[in-house]
Amino acid sequence: MHKTLETVAEMMALAARTAPKAVGADFIEIKVLTGADMELLAAEMIKYGEEGRRNYDRDGDNVRRSGAVLLLALSDSEPLFQDCGACGFDTCNEMKESFREGGDFGGPVCSWRVLDLGIALGSAVKTASLFNVDNRIMYRIGVAARKLGLIKGEHVIGVPISATGKSIYFDRG
Repeated sequence: MHKTLETVAEMMALAARTAPKAVGADFIEIKVLTGADMELLAAEMIKYGEEGRRNYDRDGDNVRRSGAVLLLALSDSEPLFQDCGACGFDTCNEMKESFREGGDFGGPVCSWRVLDLGIALGSAVKTASLFNVDNRIMYRIGVAARKLGLIKGEHVIGVPISATGKSIYFDRG
């Protein structure tokens, strides 16, 4: 079953890559994790949970029991340069000049690029659904993957996938 889940994860990556993006500019990084990389990620998440970061240990256990994890990241993104203000700044240049690393992610980033990431995520999980593969979009995976350097990006989100008799991602403790 692991080989099948890896194939579905690659198809999810394809769906994310070809998802529509604002003005056709692609700032999405994509990586499929399996095996040792997944175990490294799970261990780091469980460690965060033991350090008091809420539910990281629970989600780390989900990663450990998954067949693959898809990582999507918004990386080195450029704003649309429309000065639309959706990011909270009057101009795109103001937003770019205020970028900082801190907390779980870097930012601010262009709201249109964040929408691009969301559309790519939606395309990926839709693809998993077409193959009846259980999945869940997880913020905590992105935080740990980014801190481990498993993928580069300002915002990182993870999607673990599984195929069991009951979804391991819901009805959790």
